[in-house]
Amino acid sequence: MKLLLKIVVAVGLLWSLYWYGAGYMVRQGITAWFEARQAEGWQADFADISTSGYPLQHVTTLTSPALADPATGTAWQADWLVLGNPAIWPGKQTVQFPASVQRLSYFDQTVELTATGMVADLHLNPGTALEVDRMALASGPWVVATQGAPILGGQSLDLSMQNTSAPATYRFNLVAPDFALDDSLRRTIGSAGALPETFQSLELDMTVTFDRPWDRRALEERRPQPVAIDLRLARAEWGPLSLFAAGAVTVDAAGVPTGTVNFKAENWQDMIEIARQSGAVPEYTLKPAAQILDLLSRISGNREALDVELTLADGRVSLGPFPLGSAPILRLR
Repeated sequence: MKLLLKIVVAVGLLWSLYWYGAGYMVRQGITAWFEARQAEGWQADFADISTSGYPLQHVTTLTSPALADPATGTAWQADWLVLGNPAIWPGKQTVQFPASVQRLSYFDQTVELTATGMVADLHLNPGTALEVDRMALASGPWVVATQGAPILGGQSLDLSMQNTSAPATYRFNLVAPDFALDDSLRRTIGSAGALPETFQSLELDMTVTFDRPWDRRALEERRPQPVAIDLRLARAEWGPLSLFAAGAVTVDAAGVPTGTVNFKAENWQDMIEIARQSGAVPEYTLKPAAQILDLLSRISGNREALDVELTLADGRVSLGPFPLGSAPILRLR
């Protein structure tokens, strides 16, 4: 019995030494990372760092963290940030965000994010590269505002990124039920009175291949850039409007996409009527637009549903046989 007690005490002491040592190393690693970013010209600081969670967890709390990368113009700050991981393996991180305001900036544009219960799960592969195996973000009610005025929001949000068996290829999923736009944005694309306040559904499922894996270099050096996108499904239902998209494109080194995306719009005639009611689109453009869309729906064989192909080639975009303009540049800053 005494021998067993001695073994238990010895194991407990060894585990305690490991826990405190590992917690110290986690704090030192975070502090060193912030200092390295400062040496590169970033704003990277926090007011305090502490560790709790003994004996099975390491819970590291950063007070008043702030990051700003002058090279990309992006910045973020919050009241606090809590990182938790099993004591036995720091590669499975759970990141808790505050319910208070988080500020996100891109050069001189700043938005304020307020979210309830926002938590991110980050699973890293073993190794010094810290390659992402899985990353997920979930939140309760959330609102994005600018200068105190809400512009986007929703009752919940689920976003995930999962490594696949193919090199540097990840599957992305997004579900944002009750996604809402403010009245000014709704008036821009339709009529605030003619459209519901929220989308019935907003979903995205796609696989993206990048020029290199997502690992620690994505923050320390540059972001991985997309080279191929397989859009399995994008779906939005908003009142009478139902929009679907699927397709595949490749992306060159300059960020120019090439490929096709199929769009299907149900009740597209209602879109024209909503645009007419809102006044967002000049009346003189609505009639020819309606005629073109009617022609495309006849070609697809169903006048109630518009089924067209968006072609991206040579830096241009075409809708069926009609040119639309320059293709978007797909680059991550």
